[in-house]
Amino acid sequence: MPAVLLLLAALAAVTPPIDAQGPAPGRATIRAADLRRDVADLASDALRGRLTGTPGNRAAVEVVRSRFERLGLTPPADGGYLQPFDLIVPSLGPADANALTVHAPGESPAPARLGRDFHPERFSASGTARGAVTFAGFGISAPAHGHDDYAAADVTGRVVLVLAHEPDEYDAASPFDGDLLSEHARSVLKAREAARRGAAAVLVVTDVHNHGAETFPGRMDGVWPNAPRRPPRYELGAWVDAVGIPAARVAPRLAARLLGRSARGFEGLARRAEEQGFVPIATEVEVEVAVSVTERRITQHNVVGLLAGSDPELRDEWVIVGAHLDHEGTVGTRVYAGADDNASGVAGVLAAAAAGAHAARRGDRPRRSILFAAWNAEERGLLGTWSYVERPLVPLADTVAMLNLDMIGRDEEVPARGGRRFRGLPVQSASANRNAVNVLGYSFSRDLRDAAAAADSVGLTIRFRYDDSSSNLVRRSDHWPFLARGVPALFIHTGLHPDYHTPGDRPDKLNYDKMARIVRWTYQLAWELANADGRPRLD
Repeated sequence: MPAVLLLLAALAAVTPPIDAQGPAPGRATIRAADLRRDVADLASDALRGRLTGTPGNRAAVEVVRSRFERLGLTPPADGGYLQPFDLIVPSLGPADANALTVHAPGESPAPARLGRDFHPERFSASGTARGAVTFAGFGISAPAHGHDDYAAADVTGRVVLVLAHEPDEYDAASPFDGDLLSEHARSVLKAREAARRGAAAVLVVTDVHNHGAETFPGRMDGVWPNAPRRPPRYELGAWVDAVGIPAARVAPRLAARLLGRSARGFEGLARRAEEQGFVPIATEVEVEVAVSVTERRITQHNVVGLLAGSDPELRDEWVIVGAHLDHEGTVGTRVYAGADDNASGVAGVLAAAAAGAHAARRGDRPRRSILFAAWNAEERGLLGTWSYVERPLVPLADTVAMLNLDMIGRDEEVPARGGRRFRGLPVQSASANRNAVNVLGYSFSRDLRDAAAAADSVGLTIRFRYDDSSSNLVRRSDHWPFLARGVPALFIHTGLHPDYHTPGDRPDKLNYDKMARIVRWTYQLAWELANADGRPRLD
């Protein structure tokens, strides 16, 4: 290619900078008094801690829905302002309906023992299947990382055996996510990939070369406890539905037998799955598996309202401002009100939405659209946002950025000997963080970090930190599913404190003046992203 064409191509690939702009229309309407009122309503004892699946949670959903409606936001979902998603509470069926039998050539059928040799996975479909076994390494297909454990193997009608976790698990230079497990390590997503490729069933075994041979008899008790948990352990309906085939966890000794190996030979084979050029291994050993799992489904809702953009060419691109509305409910007579976690963030979303609606009534709209969202089931595993990225209202490729407000009402305070809740965070006082807000997710997009740094901070100290902290905060809130699916996202967060996830997280302990500044800054950033010529890239 001629040099001039190379230069033009390089220039075309550069995203124009997102410059700071003047005060966003409507920003002055964001007031501490309104935030105080909304936090008091959402964190009142009447809502009983807003636990997913409870009347208090449904009441919080209605608070946000009715506000979006009164503000005149556009209802963007098929259900209006409510975007439904299913959660599943699975129960294991009768023992005699859950079976696994090995059919090796020239040998008598060999039944495996439920609870000692195998157990069904919680995301398994009910049904029976029989097929020859193919060992597919870690069962990961990740083209973006140049990794495909299936290579060119055809597993149609076969039983796929995969290792748990992922390659290079303890390598900081791992292409997946350094020495932290990436989303590719989720067994349910491995099962979904096997099903997509036509497998009859999927079996998961621990990666013995990294974790040793697990004590299997005790494992089933943790996955299928005899007493129901409070709150229930949910599975995401969208993921379970996409699996649709029997799935079971098997003991390493059984996996070794399926592959005609000794325990040491199986460990060597697991190590080979770490290597470049690994290809699946097809065997003549057949497995017959039967799974009986009963599913209790509950439908929950995210709440969404759209401030439609003004530019005919850009309004189908969205900036999202969101916060989770659920919390931990009650324990006995104690109410976990969750004022900071996360009535504060939802109050911020409501205030930002009101500012945008005020601007629109005066004839000011951003070029792109801004979606305001209250996510559900965050405390149960970010399930509301995982459901959204599975079934987004516009393609994720058209989602410019996501700004997540979670715990924006306090001053970060990490006590000495604070316990596991504060693991990986430096000891610090509330007074040292009085005017500060943390921003996480910045290392995934330099463009978005630069835009956040350039936006009017309205007197706040903006601290870009914790992306590389062993606290793993960067994965612990609703921005993470967006980052994992390639959308630039930031987590706006004033930090943990001794009342975090305790009944002491009450409305009277929040700093509403500081909250108002945080919401004004977030709204300003959202407006600038929605108005910019360019859009942030994910690094």
